[in-house]
Amino acid sequence: MSERGRGQLVLVAAVLVAVALAPVVLAYLQLGYHDDVRAASATGDPTGDTVRVLDRAVTREAASVPRTYAWADRQQAVTAFRDGLEPVRSRLQNATVERGTVTEITYNATAARAWQSANCPGGPGRQFGGCRTDRGVVVQDRVDRTHVLAVGFDVTTTTERGETRVTVVVRALGA
Repeated sequence: MSERGRGQLVLVAAVLVAVALAPVVLAYLQLGYHDDVRAASATGDPTGDTVRVLDRAVTREAASVPRTYAWADRQQAVTAFRDGLEPVRSRLQNATVERGTVTEITYNATAARAWQSANCPGGPGRQFGGCRTDRGVVVQDRVDRTHVLAVGFDVTTTTERGETRVTVVVRALGA
C-alpha cells in the first residue's frame, strides 16, 4: 500500500470515528449538565458551619470558667459564659444576611436537661459532683469549681432554598 493509500485509510477511519461519536455528543447536549447544587453552592452547609463555630466557641469559653468560678457561684458562671458566647452568636446571626441567609440561634434548656440526664450519672460511685442545667447550659461541680459540660441550642437557618431547624447539644471539649 502506498503512502497516499495509507493517508486515505487514516482519513476514512477518522471520519467513521467522528460519525460514531456524533450521537453521543448530541445526547449529552440534549440531556444538559447541572452542577451538584449542594457542592457548587457558595454557602455550602450554613447550618453545619454554624454548629462547628458554636462548638469551637463553647470549648473556648468553657475553659476559663473553672479558674474563675466556685460551685457556689455557678449562676454567675453561667451568666458570664453566655455573655462570652454572645459576640459569636451575634456574628453568626448577622454574618450572612447580605448573601440571603438568616440564622437564628437560641438556647434550648430542654435539650440540655436531656443531655444532663443521659450523661451526668448520679449516686455515690460518681467521680465528680452533681450537674445542673441553667438557662440551657449544663454545669458540674468538680472539686468545688464550676465546669461547663454542654450547651443546648436551637439553630434555624433560612435560605432561598428553604428553612432548616436543628436542635444540638454542643459538648465542651475537655469537660
